[in-house]
Amino acid sequence: MARRKRALEVVRNEDDGGGRPSRSNRLNFFELAYQRIEELLVHCELKPGQFLTMLELQQITGFGRTPVHHAVNRLSADTLIIIRPRHGLHIAPIDLARERMLLALRRDMERFVIRLAADRASLSHRNQALHIERLLRERRASLTLDEFNSLDRRIDALVLEAAGEPFLVHTLRPLHTLYRRIGYIHHRFMPGQADLSGTIDHHLAILAAVANRRVEDAVKASDALIDYMGEMFTGMEAGIDPRLLDCSIEPLLGA
Repeated sequence: MARRKRALEVVRNEDDGGGRPSRSNRLNFFELAYQRIEELLVHCELKPGQFLTMLELQQITGFGRTPVHHAVNRLSADTLIIIRPRHGLHIAPIDLARERMLLALRRDMERFVIRLAADRASLSHRNQALHIERLLRERRASLTLDEFNSLDRRIDALVLEAAGEPFLVHTLRPLHTLYRRIGYIHHRFMPGQADLSGTIDHHLAILAAVANRRVEDAVKASDALIDYMGEMFTGMEAGIDPRLLDCSIEPLLGA
């Protein structure tokens, strides 16, 4: 509710003086709406397999029809939302086999991106990496999953910015969202997997390598993170409640 109120305040406050948002602010609304829906997907507040209308999504996010429509079109292209004409929206169920297969694609792309980032990182990028690294070390034992996901999104954005190739943003961002959601489900719902120290340590290695412009160390750290994520699937394929992957699945014995 608090996030929705903040979104509504942004929409009300950023207009052209005549009650209509300026072009630049409309573009900001498009991105803010995308980020908000992305966050709802990652945290499974929009459940895999869920059906809803565009109007319901507008009410959930606090954004109007145009930015939500724009965001949904992008998320549909990202394969995260399925648009069903005359029937509304369908949050795409999670296909563990597909997402495990796509890890190989992400591994190759991340190698390319992290190599560019470590090689091209400016002083500002390196300073930001060191700042996030320091925060992760200080909060390693107390960081919540939501807080980690927020920092993870910042790290992804920083690496892409340091790489300096805009095309990569549009290609990698959907993959980041897919695996951030997998990580959320793994740590939130798999028995005995609440500890974040493993994933934090892998991100620390990436940040340290980028901050010090150690290209080969950065590539190795990226590969290690992908390996760590791959291990999540082994446990989830056998141990996760299938309704967390597709909420339309009927519960067993009326549970």
